[in-house]
Amino acid sequence: MERLVIVGGGLAAAKAVERLREEGYEGSVTVVGAEGSPPYERPPLSKDLLLGKDTDPTVLDADWWSEHDVQLMTGTRVTALDREARRVELESGDRLEYDLLVLATGAEPRVPDLPGADRALYLRTLEDKDRILATLESGSRLVIVGAGWIGLEVAAAARSHDVRVTVLERDDLPLQRVLGDELATHLAALHRSHGVDLRTGVTVEEIVLGDDGPVGVRASGETIEADHVLVAIGAVPATALAEESGLEVDDGIVVDERFQTADEHVLAIGDVAGAWNVTLEDRLRVEHWDNAIRQGRAVADVLLGRDTVHDWYPYFYTDQFEFSMEYVGRPGPKDTVEIRGDLEANAFIAYWIDEESRLTAGMNVGIWDVNDTLREMVGTRVDRSELTDLS
Repeated sequence: MERLVIVGGGLAAAKAVERLREEGYEGSVTVVGAEGSPPYERPPLSKDLLLGKDTDPTVLDADWWSEHDVQLMTGTRVTALDREARRVELESGDRLEYDLLVLATGAEPRVPDLPGADRALYLRTLEDKDRILATLESGSRLVIVGAGWIGLEVAAAARSHDVRVTVLERDDLPLQRVLGDELATHLAALHRSHGVDLRTGVTVEEIVLGDDGPVGVRASGETIEADHVLVAIGAVPATALAEESGLEVDDGIVVDERFQTADEHVLAIGDVAGAWNVTLEDRLRVEHWDNAIRQGRAVADVLLGRDTVHDWYPYFYTDQFEFSMEYVGRPGPKDTVEIRGDLEANAFIAYWIDEESRLTAGMNVGIWDVNDTLREMVGTRVDRSELTDLS
């Protein structure tokens, strides 16, 4: 009987085993996760759960694993991969042999090379969420380093708890390279209107420490006092296991359009995988929820011998105050943005268009049930005069 081992206990791994068992895969399946929890979805960590809502992010019911004959090993770290012997070694010293191995080791928060950065808060796991939520007391001071998606979502959640929030961003606008100047300016104004002290164009120099942890952040020569400091400057793929085993790594584990490494017995999916996208004709590493689901299901199809490839456009979503949106596509740096709808009311569609009038990305804000339409439009040529808010 074929032995499948998946290293990594996140959403991608859960969706892979779910699809395999649904489709009749009869081989033995073992999922090894370093976290103590069964697979869960990460978006609620910076959204509903941080807002204090009663949301269960668990992907599969507790009974599912035994009922479908899948061995789930939580709180278990894989320390070595021996590709020649086809086995992985666990922190306990035990070994698991495999016929097929899927690496779904995810990503880790990026820790800046700054004094005191190792004592700051980071958000990646349920435990991280619990630590951050415990700090969100009315009137307390939270300084967030980084105005990316996570930083801004945490800022919005913290303001709902009446926390005094300062966000420090090195660029002139938050998410400027993703959204462009007009939309980034709009998002900055939204946060400031809700009491966020958003400071852009600043250079963070130090996380200032007291006896019990961070007490402030020194940025551009000024010290901003804080009760707590969160660093949210992105994530890095967890590639150590792959690198040490000799697999090719280039901002993620390098895999083809079928998630296959150069080793025919090893595949990679999720946040850690730099997978060739046949539609965009480029290698992508995407850290979003939708991609984990799609790659998990797709690698299951590959293992089942189906003709499945990585061909979809990246998708993500966010909720910040009254700014709720979905985004699909991959724009280029020279694309222009067309907006249809009511920007001030946060009910609009944004279209990214390249020099050949091809739609490269679309974003619906406050207008729902249209993202599938946007997905169909991405990659096609459009007439700017005919674009609407799709309502």
